[in-house]
Amino acid sequence: MSPLRRCSRTACTAPAVATLTYVYADSTAVVGPLATQAEPHCYDLCDDHAVRLTVPRGWEVVRHEEEPGLVRPRSADDLEALADAVREAARPSGAPPAAAPPGTGRRGHLRAVPSAT
Repeated sequence: MSPLRRCSRTACTAPAVATLTYVYADSTAVVGPLATQAEPHCYDLCDDHAVRLTVPRGWEVVRHEEEPGLVRPRSADDLEALADAVREAARPSGAPPAAAPPGTGRRGHLRAVPSAT
C-alpha cells in the first residue's frame, strides 16, 4: 500500500492535499490542510476538488489554508479557536452562545492530534 493518500472522490487518482469535515449541527463544511492521519469521518480531497467544493443551500464553507512555507506547531488553543470561529459563523445573529453540558469533559467534536516530529 502506498503511503501517499489519494483524493476520496470517486475515480479521482490525484494526491490528496486537503481534508474535508462536516459539522452537521452547524450546517458547516470545513476544508483545511491535509490531516496527519486518515480519519473515518473525514474526506481527503485533491486540490481541484477542494477548490470546487459546493455545499447544500443554507450551509457554509469554512476554508482554513496554510500559508506556504509556514509550519508551526498546533496547540489545543489553535483548535479551540478554530472550533469557536466555526460556531460563531453558524450562530444566527443575536443568538446567545450555547453552554457546554455540565460534567461532559468534552469541548465538541474536535480533538488534538500530536504533531509528527
